[in-house]
Amino acid sequence: MKIKKYTFTTLACLLLGSMPMQAQNSQKDTINKNPSNNFKREGLRKFNDNPNIKKYDEKWLKELSNSDLFFQMSEDVAATPTDVDYSELPTEVLKERLKKLNEKTPFNVEYNPVLEQVIKSFLKNRRSSLERLMSLSDYYFPMFEQEMSNQKIPLEIKYLAIIESALNPKARSRAGATGLWQFMYATGKSYGLEVNNYVDERSDPIRSTKAAAKYLNELYKIFGDWDLALAAYNSGPGNVTKAIRRSNGKTNYWNLRPYLPRETAGYVPAFLATLYIFEYAKEHGFKPQKRANHLFQTDTIRVKQAIPFKDIAEITGMDVQDIQFFNPSYQLDVVPYVEGRNYAVRLPISEIGKFVANEQAIYNYLNEQKAQREQILPEVTKDNQYAGGKSTKKTTYTVKKGDNLGKIASRYGVSINNLKRWNRMKSNNVRVGQRLTIYK
Repeated sequence: MKIKKYTFTTLACLLLGSMPMQAQNSQKDTINKNPSNNFKREGLRKFNDNPNIKKYDEKWLKELSNSDLFFQMSEDVAATPTDVDYSELPTEVLKERLKKLNEKTPFNVEYNPVLEQVIKSFLKNRRSSLERLMSLSDYYFPMFEQEMSNQKIPLEIKYLAIIESALNPKARSRAGATGLWQFMYATGKSYGLEVNNYVDERSDPIRSTKAAAKYLNELYKIFGDWDLALAAYNSGPGNVTKAIRRSNGKTNYWNLRPYLPRETAGYVPAFLATLYIFEYAKEHGFKPQKRANHLFQTDTIRVKQAIPFKDIAEITGMDVQDIQFFNPSYQLDVVPYVEGRNYAVRLPISEIGKFVANEQAIYNYLNEQKAQREQILPEVTKDNQYAGGKSTKKTTYTVKKGDNLGKIASRYGVSINNLKRWNRMKSNNVRVGQRLTIYK
């Protein structure tokens, strides 16, 4: 898309509900009844023990993250239709099927020779790719349909994501359009999709689908015709209005087609061909692979500090590649933390349950690992204690009842990490009477 992106309320496929309460109470999900204890690597290994993880078929996740189908579809949309010899679909049969299809859809799918050639070309040359896309569609289409229904736009719009990205949330065109719905940077931002060094919500399946539905709804309000709304989605409203002017006011897509950019001229026929093939898949002998684990049960949890994917992988026992799949909008393999923003990590429910049940212990462990990494050497004061600069003043504080590390750090205007470093602490826990060294 040139000018152009949870509650998945469901990725009927990604979100099927909230975390079961049993997950929080299960002893096998808890490393330690007291999360204040050190979260050691041996505990991690016990925590990682998850026999259910095998159900996430690696090959299937790889298929869902495909890239080859995206480039094939891009080539097909840009190609000029040519005569195709495909005797398995007689013209008269096609005409009859298109007529029936036209009666139940708001799109203009009446027979014309160009559409016939695109349909036959897809059936003859892209059969294997289409079968793969049909299998992938079982994963994404329920979520698409829910959002289309919410926005009161045709459910057939779901097929547009096949033309745009071949159902690849990480797809990126040469022009920079990104995600399932191929939003350009400016259009994505205008529809509320965040794009920065850490996050690109154009790759977030739920947020991008909501944005695409809103954008398409607005385009329909402008043109009053779904074929023209699709053309405008691809090339921009300006190119469609130019085509209308150049054609002396014609508003039927097929009459405007010669006046549209080349890619857009192939865009709507590719969409209609996909619509036809999916609706008549059985009649054409397609047998897409059906898998028991299409519907990954997942949920989200907001992070309280930035967490790299590699640390989540170590904690849960998942592969980084799987975490990338469930969280495609995070660009640097890090779930960021910014005060006032709700960044969350999406994981299978079994892992979310364990994460929630052991949340404080997990953060203690992550902070401990962070503290052990090589740090810039601090300046050494006269009393050989670590300080932050030449003008620092040493203070000793005695922990009182009701104190915690965060409250003490806030009182003195220092960070928790510095408090822990100055006092060689491995956890955030303090005890009454404990003396803490503070530099100001």
